Amino acid sequence: MLDFRKRPRSTLAAAIAASALVGAGGGAATYAALGAGESAPPARTVTVGSAAPVADVSGDLSVAELYKRSSASVVEITVASGGEGSFGGQGQSQGSGFVYDEQGHVITNQHVVADARSATVKLSDGSTHEATVVGTDPSTDLAVLKVDAPASVLQPLELADSEELEVGDGVVAIGSPYGLEQTVTAGIVSALHRQITAPNDFSINDAIQTDAAINHGNSGGPLLDLEGRVVGVNSQIESETGGNDGIGFAVPSNTVAKIAAQLIADGEVEHAYLGIGVASVTESAAEELDLPVGVQVTSVRPGTPAAEADLEAGSGERIVDGQVFVTGGDVITEIDGEAVRTAEELQRVIDLKSPGDTIVLTVARDGEELELDVTLTSRPA
Repeated sequence: MLDFRKRPRSTLAAAIAASALVGAGGGAATYAALGAGESAPPARTVTVGSAAPVADVSGDLSVAELYKRSSASVVEITVASGGEGSFGGQGQSQGSGFVYDEQGHVITNQHVVADARSATVKLSDGSTHEATVVGTDPSTDLAVLKVDAPASVLQPLELADSEELEVGDGVVAIGSPYGLEQTVTAGIVSALHRQITAPNDFSINDAIQTDAAINHGNSGGPLLDLEGRVVGVNSQIESETGGNDGIGFAVPSNTVAKIAAQLIADGEVEHAYLGIGVASVTESAAEELDLPVGVQVTSVRPGTPAAEADLEAGSGERIVDGQVFVTGGDVITEIDGEAVRTAEELQRVIDLKSPGDTIVLTVARDGEELELDVTLTSRPA
């Protein structure tokens, strides 16, 4: 995975019971930037084989119908941590989640359960169950819990293919904002393919932007399409006040399917790591800077695969059309013979790789074209 840790343009309050700092359980806010970042896997069918949908639904539902069918699958999560929480007393924080399968797996955000000493899940029937943290992935802000509850009270939600979403599609969020359980809000998909920053400062690609109201406590709850399927996991809001300003973000369901499967199987997720900072060289900038269109290497971290392969970062700066571009260094134009034109494209390709894979980077350096073999490693914590 690229090591792209960019200072955020604005503070994003995590949609949990809290504010102000990065990643402290369910009681703190994370930050995000709408810049280049990691990517979700390519579009594919992601319905969980072992999960049964709440109901077979054809056609769009009204919000009331959708709530009746889906709310029983949404849970409230309370976490006791070693630190001081801003909801429910010292060391306690709260978020949302949803039932993933009949084995008792529950999906939520990593930042909801970070540093958890213990966690409990409250189901829609009012029963409360101790939960085990199966695994977490701070790079995608996803986590899987497991509760020992009767199958009769576990009603899994179906995952949709998030690549089928279109801007303007209706969506509904269900969760426990400010501890007000089983709250529903409705809106539309405002934008697609956004980048938000994960709790470990890496980027999450292809996030869904929505104007459905998301507030503190909604974190980890489902964003549903109008057929009652999960299209995303509500994770962050962009706000200068800490409240809902109509800009929320959800981790897409395709990413959820991939990461949840790995967490359930192995308890952890390994992401391929390259170790560079990057910026896209646009067509207008390429002409002005006499560079090819591609991905400029802006930094190379010591001891990383990029450093071992002798990738070179630029050291100068030049302003083109009001934007600062790094000059000098390598511009990546191809990976394994396939053209890459933007930082996002490069990140998507790296995200599809595994630690230990070797890739061939084609780079432009000082007017020459070079091919560099790079063996990827696991992303550092």
